[in-house]
Formats: sequence, structure tokens, C-alpha cells
Amino acid sequence: MPAALAALLFLVSLGVTLAAARLFARRLDRLGVRFGFPEALIGLLTAVAADGPEISSALFALVKGANNVGIGVLVGSNGFNLAAMIGLSALLAGRVRIARETLVLEGLVGLLVTVFAAMLLLTWLPSGAAVGLSVLVLVPYLALVIAGARLLERLHPSDRSPAARLARALHEHPGPARDPDLDSGESPTHHLLGLIVVDLALIVAGSAGMVETALTLAGDWHIPNTVLGVLVLGPLTSLPNAATAVRLGLAGRGAALVGETFNSNTINLAAGVIVPSLFVTLAAVATLGKLQLAWLLAATVLTLVLLARSEGMGRRGAAALILLYFAFVVGTLVGS
Repeated sequence: MPAALAALLFLVSLGVTLAAARLFARRLDRLGVRFGFPEALIGLLTAVAADGPEISSALFALVKGANNVGIGVLVGSNGFNLAAMIGLSALLAGRVRIARETLVLEGLVGLLVTVFAAMLLLTWLPSGAAVGLSVLVLVPYLALVIAGARLLERLHPSDRSPAARLARALHEHPGPARDPDLDSGESPTHHLLGLIVVDLALIVAGSAGMVETALTLAGDWHIPNTVLGVLVLGPLTSLPNAATAVRLGLAGRGAALVGETFNSNTINLAAGVIVPSLFVTLAAVATLGKLQLAWLLAATVLTLVLLARSEGMGRRGAAALILLYFAFVVGTLVGS
């Protein structure tokens, strides 16, 4: 395929994927508000929707045998998410706040799954053990987010108990300051569900075209696979997540914003690395890949520390997180 045609098809595929993912996320958000879901659950649903491009691109790369590209998409996407979703939102909005109990829950789950995926990629943990440990973490988490708020309130009626505070945080609902598009009842629920199916099909088709043409261009232009996955496909496929997160941050919806970010990173690694490892042999991680995994863990911990401050993450902390991402980009380019 000529490089000019491949570049054109790449841009078309990218546009289709990003547009479909944006609509997918907004429609799920609209359904969540319509059904009265709490912010934690809306953040989870939004992450599932917006993660379509990353996961589809990574899986298509793995199927084609381009393991470095597939893993790079997810590592690059997760690092970009921390900087562009939480960091940029805090920079633009001035601050991102979240209840301490919710942060502990969301952050601990995200950090543990990141550790499991890193240990798996470094061959320190077999595939079955990584899947089993992830299930042990994710199943209770999903139960808490989906149905645990009322149960926790019954078990711990004391308003001062940590469990009661966690229950209130999990059951926090969107405030009145909302995007009017999300509250409009113009589209019946069954229409939204039908459109969501169409969006998902477009995300998968666009991701397949994007990976195929990106691999062609990388070969023609001699772009290393580490750069292609980590610095090209990873950030590009994360743009729907970033756009949604900034909208949530400007609306002051810190719980949904942080929940979407950490859920997105968790879903990426669980669905794109841990589960596929049961069916696909993952390539050995090179020295640069090990450094990238170490950076991702460090960036995750730093994000949690900055958010855990009593005043939340302010502009200084956001700037530090964004600068750390640019250091990651420079290090990847130099190491490649």
C-alpha cells in the first residue's frame, strides 16, 4: 500500500474511531444520569465506553504479532490518561477534589492491577496468577460500585465510620450543574442503546484500520514499534477519554473524573494485557519497556499522593504531573 494512501486511511480510521468513542461515552453518560446512577458508576461506564479505541487497537496489534505495539499502546495510553485526564483537568479547573475514601478505593484498585500487569510483563507472575489476583480485586470493587452503597450504609449506620463515608461517596450523584445535552430527554432509551451498538461497531472497525495502516507507515518511515505504540497510538486513542475527563473536571465532578481515569487504566491493563496473556504469548519486555513500566507505576503513585492532599490536586501538582509525562516522552524518544 502506498504511504500516501496509508496515511489518508489512518487519518480516516482515527477520525471514525474518536468520533464514535466520543458519542459512545456521552450516550452512556446520558443513560447513567437518566437512570440516576451515582458518580462512581457513571465514571466506570464512561471509562468502559472511552476505552474502546485503546483496547481494540492493542488487541488487533497483538493478533497481528506486533506485541511491542500492543503493549505500548496501553502503557502509553495509561500514562497519557494520568497527565491529560487528571493533570490537565486540574490545570484548567484550578483543582480536582475527591473524597478520601473514594480515592483509596479507586486508587488502590488501579494501582494493584497496574502492579499485576507489570509483574506479568516482567515474567515475575504467571498468567493464571495475574488473572486470579485481578479477579480477587475487581469483583469486590465492582460489587461495591454497582450495588454496595446501600449495603454499606446498613452495615455501618454511624455517620462517622469510614464505611459510612465510603457509602456516601459511592452514592454521590451528579449535582445540578450539568451539561444540558446529558439531561435532555430527546432520545428514547431504546434509541440510545441502538446507537451505542453502532458506535461500538465503528470503534472496532476504525481501530482495525488504524492499526493496519499505522504498521504500514511505521515500516515505510522506519518508526520504532516502541514509539509507534507508546507515543503515537496510545495518546491518539486516549483523546476521547481526555475530552470527557476535562468536561467532568470543569463541571466539578471530581469523583466521576478520578473514577473514569483509574477505571480506564485498570480496564486497559486487564482487558488488553492480563486476560489476553491466557491466549497469546507476550513478548519479553526490553530494557526500555521495563523503564516505561517503572515510570507508569511512579506516575500512578504520584497522582494518588497529589489527590490525597486535603485541598486536592491544584495547578502546581497538575503541572508537575504533566511535566513528568513530557519527561517520559523524551526518555522514550531517546531510548528508542
